Amino acid sequence: MALITCEFFAESLGLTSSMNVIIPQPSVGQIGVVSATQKSRYPWILLLHGISDSHTAWMRYTSIERYATAHNLAVVMPCVHRSFYSNMKYGFKYWDFISHDVPNLARLLFPLSEKREETFVAGLSMGGYGAFKLGLRKPEIFSKAASLSGALDIQRLMDTKDPYFDNDFTMIFGDARTARNTPDDLFYCMKEQNTFDPPVEFYQVCGTADFLYNDNKTFLAAAKEHKLALSYSEDPGADHEWGYWDRKIRDVIDFFLKKP
Repeated sequence: MALITCEFFAESLGLTSSMNVIIPQPSVGQIGVVSATQKSRYPWILLLHGISDSHTAWMRYTSIERYATAHNLAVVMPCVHRSFYSNMKYGFKYWDFISHDVPNLARLLFPLSEKREETFVAGLSMGGYGAFKLGLRKPEIFSKAASLSGALDIQRLMDTKDPYFDNDFTMIFGDARTARNTPDDLFYCMKEQNTFDPPVEFYQVCGTADFLYNDNKTFLAAAKEHKLALSYSEDPGADHEWGYWDRKIRDVIDFFLKKP
């Protein structure tokens, strides 16, 4: 695989941003690595980071490059800082960035598939929220979306007034600090979901010891009510940590590549 750190101008942000990109690379002399099969364009995952991370996190804390190599997958990992993948009230338009700039520019610059059935999105924690928001609001781009320990009930998290997130939510949602019944609320997005044939398939995983476990169960109940095409898995005792996400991203890749 080739690992590329890409600095690019993001029109939606009006500034230069960064993303790491893994591209399959056919090879004959690389020891311990399965060679990629040459393609003109590769299936790919838009892989999203959590609130305390950056575009480097998945490369630093998991073996995503090795897992992607085994399946001939490209991976795009952009940086959105602490934005919750949203257009901020007092800040930058990170929803426009992640839903428009990144997919379009990544396909322009790299050999990524233009096919919906070969375009996927996944993320952890804040990134799980972003992945499901993209799946619900951009079904014309993504065929499958996965959340690992996702922050799926953003309004409940906002209402806790946890000092770790408190300033972020004011910056993102303004002084009213509300996302409920807006396009930034996943429960609202489920009710108003854009019908697309075939529908987006969702995959949700969370550990029972995770501080976001109850939020994940709340989302699961709503997904059943709205007949979302969702596969759910939970792991007893698993917490909010990279060892868990390193294991589960392999299951996510299998889900993405599973044939109907």
